[in-house]
Amino acid sequence: MTITDEQPPGIDELLDRVRATYTRVSPHEAAEAAASGDALLVDIRYAALRDRDGLIPGALVIERNELEWRLDPRGSHRVPEATGHDLRIVVICNEGYASSLAASSLHQLGLHRATDLTGGFQEWRRSGLPVTAA
Repeated sequence: MTITDEQPPGIDELLDRVRATYTRVSPHEAAEAAASGDALLVDIRYAALRDRDGLIPGALVIERNELEWRLDPRGSHRVPEATGHDLRIVVICNEGYASSLAASSLHQLGLHRATDLTGGFQEWRRSGLPVTAA
């Protein structure tokens, strides 16, 4: 077995590569897009974080392990909101890391307008945007 000079990317490099393929949005941009009906906010945080920190009003909760199945417009387990490949989706995790990888995965399913929230839920909350109790 020979060792090649090329190493697989580390997570920081992978995040940089993924994020270079789309434009991320700020909390205020996401809130405006959701309010105008231009975007579906999707919260992928697990239950303990939602219980601890609350929810973004109007965001659809889909835990990360179900995301692709629920949002694939051609999937048999899709949610009613998964209306087509042109749907603009803003994925929200806790701090804005897992959501980048999730948005990339949605791109692979043809959801070309998928993006994620810079800084995640924590930045949403720090920005003074609405949060409700879980």
